[in-house]
Amino acid sequence: MKTCYFQGTFNPPHNGHLLIAEFVLKNTEYEKVVFVPAYKPPHKVLNEENPLHRLNMTKILIKNKKGLEVSDIEFQREEPSYTYVTVKNLIENTETKDKPAIIIGDDAFDKIETWYKTEKLKNIVDFVLIPRENGCSEEKLKILEKKGYNYKRLNMPFVDISSTKIRNLIEKNLPTDDLIPKEIRRYADENNLYKHAD
Repeated sequence: MKTCYFQGTFNPPHNGHLLIAEFVLKNTEYEKVVFVPAYKPPHKVLNEENPLHRLNMTKILIKNKKGLEVSDIEFQREEPSYTYVTVKNLIENTETKDKPAIIIGDDAFDKIETWYKTEKLKNIVDFVLIPRENGCSEEKLKILEKKGYNYKRLNMPFVDISSTKIRNLIEKNLPTDDLIPKEIRRYADENNLYKHAD
């Protein structure tokens, strides 16, 4: 089964993440999207007492959604979440021989050569690019392709939903109905999350 991995902090996971995953399933050859919440992202500082909340909310987001799964692999290791290490472990733990892909914003893809063990990463995965503001230029994409980075750029509408905005709305006790499922908002409120949003 052709699989796409969707990594992120998911702090919190929102409707935009769901739209992206479902667009990938509908418009590419990939049959499954696996959300991989980061336990400890190496380039971000998360102000949180319990990272398991992000994992739990991601499970709520994709509950009963066909073709979508959540992996807790980074929580099993409890160490910085480098994409190469995570994907390598995921591949080793699956029976499929199909080459997987990772979903990535084209702004992040612009900096892919700075990633940890990027030369090895490009050999074990392909990349599914999501449109972002100030994304990778056509010229840069051609350069990366020549260097062995295989990618598919999705022609999907720009998703303008920000986890930062959602955290701020929750902190101020304002509505988030159009941004996250009600079950996630209920979980955040019950666990007193984002009351001091950054």
